[in-house]
Amino acid sequence: MNKDHYLWDKTISYAEGCSWKAGPYLAEMMRSGKLSDIERIIIACEDGEIIGFCTLAEKDELPDSFAYTPFIGFIFVDEKARGKRISEKLIYTASEYALSIGYECVYILSGEEGLYEKYGFEKIGDVETIYGTADQLFRKKL
Repeated sequence: MNKDHYLWDKTISYAEGCSWKAGPYLAEMMRSGKLSDIERIIIACEDGEIIGFCTLAEKDELPDSFAYTPFIGFIFVDEKARGKRISEKLIYTASEYALSIGYECVYILSGEEGLYEKYGFEKIGDVETIYGTADQLFRKKL
C-alpha cells in the first residue's frame, strides 16, 4: 500500500503501538511521507485486523556506497499470529511486487541467522550499517 490506501492511517496506529521497538519509527516514516514512489508497506490482516507488516524500500541501513536495492525490511508479525507463516507471506508479497516493477533481486539486512535462508535468500556477507553496527546482508533472486 501507499499513502492513498484506506488502511494507511490504521497501519500507522498499529505500527506505533506494536511491541517491536522499530514500529514507531516506521509509523513516523509513514506519517512524514518519507517513502518514494516505488516504496510500499505490505500488511497482513486476519478477521479485519492488522497482524503484521513489512516494507519494500529502495535503501536500508547500508551506506550509500552500496548499490543494492530494493530491500525488504521492517518485518513484524504480532505475537498472537506467529507460527502461521505470516512473515513468509509478507516476504513473498514484497518480492512479487519488486518483480512486477522490474527488479531481479531483493535484499534483506538482518542479524537473524538461519531465518531468511529458508525463504530462498542467500547470505552475501557481513556489513557495517550507517549506525556503525554489524548486520548480515541477504539476497534473493526473483
